[in-house]
Amino acid sequence: MTTEEQQIEQNENLSREKLIEMYMEYVLENEEEPRTVYKFCKINGITEADFYQFFGSFEGLKKGIWERFFEHTLEVMQSSREYATYGNREKMLTLYFTFFEILTANRSYVLFTLKNKQSMLNNMVELKGLRREVRNYAVDLIRLENENKQVKLLKRSETIFSEAAWIQLIFLLKFWMDDNSPQFESTDVAIEKSVNTVFDVFDNTPLERVLDLGKFLWKERMA
Repeated sequence: MTTEEQQIEQNENLSREKLIEMYMEYVLENEEEPRTVYKFCKINGITEADFYQFFGSFEGLKKGIWERFFEHTLEVMQSSREYATYGNREKMLTLYFTFFEILTANRSYVLFTLKNKQSMLNNMVELKGLRREVRNYAVDLIRLENENKQVKLLKRSETIFSEAAWIQLIFLLKFWMDDNSPQFESTDVAIEKSVNTVFDVFDNTPLERVLDLGKFLWKERMA
């Protein structure tokens, strides 16, 4: 097969997933982001037209990477037969545990792309798509639960709960980035405690878990 034929075959097999893989590989191997779409495409043997079929810019591609992390999380979760039987608390726990397993598999890329940006996480353009996906997921959970409640006062605010889910994820992301424990065990504990705390607050139960979470975070910070 000639070089031209190989390039044609590669272009025909190009997909959003493959383009994301190319970009992440470039970043990790070169320890920098590509400066132009032209150079990136030339190195990977594709045309700029091929690139623009899937993304309008590198910014769009970087947002797509985070969206793909979340999409893959949902795919893994929903492939389990048990998932459909879970309550909202168990679903949120499963969401975070699965999401951070995927991040851990891509930790080098995540740490590189977020380095020196921890104070800017809430405003980062590339996380906007992820924020939308997380909030939509949380809204769907609460909406379904609210439909099963007859008393209006017992219904939860979709806006507050979805924003709380996003803030919680950002907190956990920062925690995970700084976690030096074996197999990121401390992050697993933080996930469990923070999710249980949020649901306890929403359920108007005693706030012992808030104190428990505070003690845990203080201990981790001082360790």
